[in-house]
Amino acid sequence: MSQANQGIKAIFKQREALLAVLVVVMIGLVGLRAPVFVSPTSLANLLTDSTLLVMLALTQMFVIVTRGIDLSVASNLALSGMMAALLASKHPELPLAVVLLVAVAIGLLLGLINGWMIGYLELPPIVVTLGTMSVYRGLVFVLSGGAWVSSHQMPADFVAFPLGRLLGITHLVWIAAIVIALMWYLARYTRFGRDLYAIGNEPASARYVGIDSARRLFWTYGLSGAMAGLCGYLWVARYAVAYTEIAYGFEFTVIAACVIGGISIAGGSGTVAGAVLGSLFLAVINNALPIMKVSPFWQSALTGIIILTAVLINARGNSKGSRQILPLHLVNPSSSRSAA
Repeated sequence: MSQANQGIKAIFKQREALLAVLVVVMIGLVGLRAPVFVSPTSLANLLTDSTLLVMLALTQMFVIVTRGIDLSVASNLALSGMMAALLASKHPELPLAVVLLVAVAIGLLLGLINGWMIGYLELPPIVVTLGTMSVYRGLVFVLSGGAWVSSHQMPADFVAFPLGRLLGITHLVWIAAIVIALMWYLARYTRFGRDLYAIGNEPASARYVGIDSARRLFWTYGLSGAMAGLCGYLWVARYAVAYTEIAYGFEFTVIAACVIGGISIAGGSGTVAGAVLGSLFLAVINNALPIMKVSPFWQSALTGIIILTAVLINARGNSKGSRQILPLHLVNPSSSRSAA
């Protein structure tokens, strides 16, 4: 019995490796059914299509690690993207960098609003972001008047940038690679990242050792918002259209990618690799099922089954023993002795 438990624990320790193998196996199986799916062009398109989900899942991971959730991320994306499209269409003389920075700034502001209410007012994250999700989505309609901004209204460089290529690889993939590297460094080597894991594991203990939880949450939701703003521009430019229901319901796909990647909804546990692999897993499914002529109903049902399975696996993994807490920043020993 002990050997079985040890085997289960070993499996959970290798979760990311198993998920990576599963993604490769899925691609291979679909390729046997539809060889066009594994062609270089198709795989390149799959990678490009997954980038926005990967980037959003990475910042959502940090939110979930703190025992929070950001349901407003897709609405933030829609509002930031719409504002970027309107700005570019009315002022085509503006440099692309300015439009992009405006989108990021709008997303950051919307995220900080969430962070202020959650961190400093100590309101429940699900309630706050559920409310702002509706507000931000409504503002998309109000500010655009319900009108679409189509490709012929946008400057050519605005639309062309995401799918432009550098060394044969699209800008979207390069941006996602940079974001992955930055988020990995943030989680692994910075005090900010370690503090988030501490908050998610034991909020009371985190405050005891001097972590400013309110400030950390404020900027964590700000980071999620800034990423939504960046993805808002990339989404609108990638598909060359901005409308009121951009990315409608996409927040649930982002959260699903995190859950599948092993990020614990209970907080304090999760990796950058898990978020990336969970996103790729969903991207493979979403691209493969239409090729295999699976009906949209079954696509949704299958995704739901996968999410429930991932939740059960996460719960099984967390039930054995306590979670590992990353090293905290201890109080100066001399000050501790003097205080005593």
